[in-house]
Amino acid sequence: MAEYEAVIGLEVHVQLATASKLFCSCSTSFGQPANSNVCEVCSGQPGALPRVNAEAVHYAALVGLATGCRINQRSVFARKNYFYPDLPAGYQISQFDLPICEHGHLDVTVGGQIRRVGITRIHMENDAGKNIHAQGENASFVDLNRAGTPLVEIVSEPDMRSAAEAVAYLKALHSIVTYLGVSDGNMEEGSFRCDANVSLHRPGTPFGTRAELKNLNSFRNVQRAIEYEIGRQRDLLEDGEEVVQETRLYDAGRNITASMRGKEEAHDYRYFPDPDLLPVVIGDAQLEAWRGELPELPQARLARFMEMTGLPEADAELLVSSRAMADFFEKAAGMAEPRKVATMIIGPVQRELNARACALTDTAFTAEALAELVRIVDGGLISAKIASDIVPELLDGGEMPEALVRRKGLVQISDTSELEGIVDGVIAANPAEVDAYRGGKKKLLSFFMGQVMRATRGKANPAAITELLARKLG
Repeated sequence: MAEYEAVIGLEVHVQLATASKLFCSCSTSFGQPANSNVCEVCSGQPGALPRVNAEAVHYAALVGLATGCRINQRSVFARKNYFYPDLPAGYQISQFDLPICEHGHLDVTVGGQIRRVGITRIHMENDAGKNIHAQGENASFVDLNRAGTPLVEIVSEPDMRSAAEAVAYLKALHSIVTYLGVSDGNMEEGSFRCDANVSLHRPGTPFGTRAELKNLNSFRNVQRAIEYEIGRQRDLLEDGEEVVQETRLYDAGRNITASMRGKEEAHDYRYFPDPDLLPVVIGDAQLEAWRGELPELPQARLARFMEMTGLPEADAELLVSSRAMADFFEKAAGMAEPRKVATMIIGPVQRELNARACALTDTAFTAEALAELVRIVDGGLISAKIASDIVPELLDGGEMPEALVRRKGLVQISDTSELEGIVDGVIAANPAEVDAYRGGKKKLLSFFMGQVMRATRGKANPAAITELLARKLG
């Protein structure tokens, strides 16, 4: 009998980077004192009238255009009715029958294969508040600062067949919204979060009963939660049991999903058009102007960078990991050899950023400094080893590389007469290794190279050392 196949769809909520909320002028700034960014509208006071944030409509349309969606030039807000303490009005303002964007797609590469993931719809809605359950106290609190924050929900088709495909799609979507500048994409602060719908079936049979997974706040957790859920459902089916349609919460600490509640259907929310809001109408000229704002998107930029550098996709992906990184690389590559610039970023620069757990924009390093670093290595002023060693100082201080290496006396020694005495000393100090090398153990050349480098504190010109050693060792 055929093996079970996973069927996965994602619902991604993206917080839009507008200064104010979706239906009022309250600030969307994060980390403010509880209930300080609240007014009559976002706290759901009777009689308070919402007014649509035009910039949120603009940002939602950009997301749709970037994902190949049809933009509905007339869309309607609806009330999604349910009760929860962090939803003071007793309903969420969302879109149902007439969302702003529909029928798009996103192509992702997984295992060398391109997969097309359909996008069913993108709709606007306001966020709920936040429930805070106080530890050690028999009490819960509600912070409404987040209530009314503008979101777009991006609903995919159930086109993904593995956790790896789901993560690839999610990363591609994250890149797009951050490239567009419509969201900061901060998963820790909840600016970019997703729910996963997972089911299993045997190929050629109808899709199985799905479970919705919540509390997926990192790419790693998305992968782990989906993989766990696939295993859980497979065990049930192989034991002759049924999968229950429900919402499940992912526990990252225990790496399990646990039942949270029964899964609602659309009719449970009693959607109806919001009587306080007129339809959103986008004119032809406005839509074309927004279309003209689209930047070069990550996939197109990746293809161009691969052509510029000759790097494989797995390496070049780092160069487009954020718009800031891509802009940084492109600027530096205009002033020095692109492949060498890319190699410096992928190697010593990224290693240092990983060690600090920070982004390039958190440092003082500039594209001009990176280009100069590549040029002085090419020109023989310093070795690649010295270049790598000074990257931490360049990230910290903002000093230009040539000035730094001259100030610290790190200029490469290329004078053969100066190096000859050092090479002679190394050979004289290691007679056993010399005999072994001359006896055929040619790999010992790297040993002698290392000894000379140690003696010169990494400043010796590798090409000059290689030539001297080859001549003197015979």
